[in-house]
Amino acid sequence: MIDLKGLTLETALDDLKARRVSAVELTRAHLEAMERARPLNAFVLETAERAMEMARISDERIAAGTAGPLEGAPIGVKDLFCTRGVRSTAGSRILGEFVPAYESTVTEHLWRDGAVMLGKLNMDEFAMGSSNETSAFGPVVNPWRSGASNRSLTPGGSSGGSAAAVASDIVLGATATDTGGSIRQPASFTGTVGIKPTYGRCSRWGVVAFASSLDQAGPIAKTVKDAALLLRSMSGHDPKDSTSLPADVPDFATAVGRSVKGLRIGVPREYRVEGMPPEIEALWRRGVEWLKEAGCELVDVSLPHTRYALPAYYIIAPAEASSNLARYDGMRYGMRSEGETLSDVYEATRADGFGEEVKRRILIGAYVLSAGYYDAYYLKAQKVRRRIADDFDRAFETVDALLTPTAPSAAFGLGDNTSDPIAMYLNDIFTVTVNLAGLPAISVPGGTDATGLPLGLQLIGRALDEETIFSLAGVLEKSAGVTARPEPWWVA
Repeated sequence: MIDLKGLTLETALDDLKARRVSAVELTRAHLEAMERARPLNAFVLETAERAMEMARISDERIAAGTAGPLEGAPIGVKDLFCTRGVRSTAGSRILGEFVPAYESTVTEHLWRDGAVMLGKLNMDEFAMGSSNETSAFGPVVNPWRSGASNRSLTPGGSSGGSAAAVASDIVLGATATDTGGSIRQPASFTGTVGIKPTYGRCSRWGVVAFASSLDQAGPIAKTVKDAALLLRSMSGHDPKDSTSLPADVPDFATAVGRSVKGLRIGVPREYRVEGMPPEIEALWRRGVEWLKEAGCELVDVSLPHTRYALPAYYIIAPAEASSNLARYDGMRYGMRSEGETLSDVYEATRADGFGEEVKRRILIGAYVLSAGYYDAYYLKAQKVRRRIADDFDRAFETVDALLTPTAPSAAFGLGDNTSDPIAMYLNDIFTVTVNLAGLPAISVPGGTDATGLPLGLQLIGRALDEETIFSLAGVLEKSAGVTARPEPWWVA
């Protein structure tokens, strides 16, 4: 008897193709898992009827020999992606019961290739957060628990719902987005694989905007091969998105298992930050050894402007957010609060509709863009961004990829950092540089800490060279041999 919800995407697709299981059976098993996992709060909307109808159509296509690359695979969709006829809220009260009349390009590609939508996944409000605690629907709970305590842990953010759903075997994969680490940090916290592709690899059309020059869609999956399969379907040039790259989409999955012998891998010295936990340092050393054993040459490199990345990011991202979120005024869609004048309606709607973290970032963004401060903050941050990109360009003249930790710690407890925004923002210390430079990066499970919680390793590649990091990620995945899974404490 096949454990349907325990399958990887790759094995599930093989079983579907061989008719060992039907799409309806596979979808029903995952819908049942979704119902049992409601204590995790990973979904904000379940679409069971739609899922079963999509599965029935998939079975017909499989029988007719017209199956797509993802035919019959049940997945979850982060609620930042607009889905035609299905409520899309970006985790915020201000969008209310907004139901788009259009489909995001990324999800349109997934449905074209036969994927089945189980529902919309919880997330930090407008993707602003590192712990999934800013959601209007409440926090997502990490399916992992520390061996030292039963307290609830964060799955990371903003794609916490996506990561938790994959880690708990509710879905075979999930869409996610990454503005400063929102795919990779949750993947690290939940023992899953998450890739943030090159900026422009996946279309942003139909994805609710946070910071337009930083946002990029990508998948979270159970394995490196699964992430590669999903990314191929999600990618592709889109004329509706002016930032979409007119680049061919490789068969990323063929890169997994490819020899990496002779590749030069850089180890950036600036990522050894003060106060780094010994277990993160030890994991990093193991990653270096695994790549050496596979025939790679490991070299020290310098990215001298790394220390300025976090402050630059937290100027640029809020500045773009303050502009993007100006459209939420209660006039065109979403919720509306009452007021005597037009200005009163604007103010009341935004005060009632936006959460505290979103308000904080809007205020920061408006401040750094204001007269008298634009040059001192925003313009200077953009200059730093250019220097960070130049650092990567110089490094990639001599190396093929970079190896770093994904996050500075394992998952922390819900509520631990909510009163200290700086402590929360420091979760992005190893990830924001990649977004500022527009590069691809992947997080791969590398092991666990002393309490049994997952830890991730990050690989950073050249622009549009996801294939190299997939090949290296396959080596890390095989060498680490992580087989631990969270105990299903959420099942009554």
